[in-house]
Amino acid sequence: MSLLVAVEHWTPDPWIERFRRLAPDLTVVDARQPYDPASIRFVAAWRPKPGLLAALPNLQAVFNLGAGVDALLTDPTLPDVPIVRIVDPDLTARMTEWVVMNVLAQHRQMDGHRAAQAATRWRNVHQPAARAVTVGIMGLGELGRDAAEVLGRLGFTLVGWSRSKREVPGMETYAGDAGLDAFLGRTDILVVLLPATPETRGILNRSLFAKLRGAEHIGGPVVINAGRGSLQVEADILAALDAGELAAAVLDVFEVEPLPRTSALWAHPRVTITPHCAADSDADALGERILAGVRTLMAGGRIDPAHVVDRTRGY
Repeated sequence: MSLLVAVEHWTPDPWIERFRRLAPDLTVVDARQPYDPASIRFVAAWRPKPGLLAALPNLQAVFNLGAGVDALLTDPTLPDVPIVRIVDPDLTARMTEWVVMNVLAQHRQMDGHRAAQAATRWRNVHQPAARAVTVGIMGLGELGRDAAEVLGRLGFTLVGWSRSKREVPGMETYAGDAGLDAFLGRTDILVVLLPATPETRGILNRSLFAKLRGAEHIGGPVVINAGRGSLQVEADILAALDAGELAAAVLDVFEVEPLPRTSALWAHPRVTITPHCAADSDADALGERILAGVRTLMAGGRIDPAHVVDRTRGY
């Protein structure tokens, strides 16, 4: 049996080397080289070319090499096999680190302190307690729930929103279109960890920003997006910042990646950019998890349904 590594938009070489090193008993195939489609049982993929998976007659499962599966689901020829998403404690922990770091940086007004340092000014600022600030989390999957647990321990007031109703200890939750405005109206710092689906595309727009409450001590609402770039309308983010409707934006994902050098986001004084690295984690650990799934299927077992993408929901 063979594992095909099919990666577009970045080099697959590190993953090919990793799988061959971690599983010397498994035939690891490079999709860039000639191969027998009938020999392939498993694929480790990131944005594979449309039609590639459909040409594998004995395919049993696809293991996605990233958190987002939207590129796979938009392939009209995608075969009816399980799509396994990455669920890893290290990935979750690193996302929580990134979220908490940026919530605290906004709450504790670190940009203002850096500006004062650059101007050699000894300048104190009003600093309310965390409990006076409401962090709204959009997306209450594993990543959102873990970030909420840590932010709650720090004392922040928490509210959450998801497409369908979810109960999360320590926060009031809202759901669907009916609950969105009430959720936004309570939110000072908006943390976005939603998947990319047709329903969430472009959800971070100027109309949504206008409904946020915003904390007075940081000058208004803040949006922090580590979900997917397709969630945000970048022209609206810039317009809302310039109009004072947003106080700041912290972005790890973008409509086009890498973010073009011509983007106005780079130079905006109230935008913080990280290069889609919020949940970068130990690649060997991720490889081991994928290979554990391959071995489970080879032995006749089944993947934990919680790790298999629900195609109707898009995640």
